[in-house]
Amino acid sequence: MESKLELPVLRRSSKGHGQGWLLRLPGILYLTLMIVVPLLVIIQDGLREGIAELIHQITLPIARHAILLTLWTSALMTIINAVMGLMTAFVLVRFEFPGKRVLNAIVDLPLAIPTLVTGVMLVMLYGPQETLGNFLANQIGFEVIFAPPGIVISLLFISFPFVVRNIQPVLQELDRTQELAASTLGAGSWKTFWKIVFPALILPLTSGSLMSFSRAIGEFGAVVIVAGNIPLKTQTAAVYTLGAVESENRLGASAVSLLLTSIAFLILITANAIQKYRGRKNAAD
Repeated sequence: MESKLELPVLRRSSKGHGQGWLLRLPGILYLTLMIVVPLLVIIQDGLREGIAELIHQITLPIARHAILLTLWTSALMTIINAVMGLMTAFVLVRFEFPGKRVLNAIVDLPLAIPTLVTGVMLVMLYGPQETLGNFLANQIGFEVIFAPPGIVISLLFISFPFVVRNIQPVLQELDRTQELAASTLGAGSWKTFWKIVFPALILPLTSGSLMSFSRAIGEFGAVVIVAGNIPLKTQTAAVYTLGAVESENRLGASAVSLLLTSIAFLILITANAIQKYRGRKNAAD
């Protein structure tokens, strides 16, 4: 009697295992062809003349300036996005007001708009021939287009949703019992936020900020229009890579691409580790 019961179970397990491989194999092949193979090609090409030559290529004055400009503008954008994204998520979750649904939908708009269109919009707003751009440049001495501020603004636009969408679900699921208790005991709204709400948002805020930074360091479309391609001034690493390809400096393009890919990969690993830790922590709670 027991053997009759065990045989169907074994057959189902074997069949399920086979079906699992049939489902996994296309996914693995697709991932390999679309992501792994191109990455291996970049690694091979960037290292074909050794580590020393790769370091030489990324430390050339023009390349070094482009990389540093990319990193510090992306870092500044990340700090601003962290603050404003936190505020926006809090407002969308905790307050009701007319137009809330429209505003919530607009948050995702930068993900749908082509980045080239983003650059065109910013040029039409902050260009030297436009009213606002002319006022900022001539009256305040603050240049936006073809200057680092333009890079930061364009990165803020395209990366904004990452922080908001990481924080929103956590805020929505947050138990407000402790907040109500703190309010009953006389704690003000700011003290309640910093002592109770903010600690619960540190992990999603960090994860969203890292993803925002990772997205920003590889941005090309908006940056090339807003900042132009001025070496040692507004040329970012992605734009430098295009110039290296056009000038047939494939090794230089591969070296910078490999560096940016490595930075983005490490950041994404860190962000994923934070998300997994948050999941385990929520499960434990």
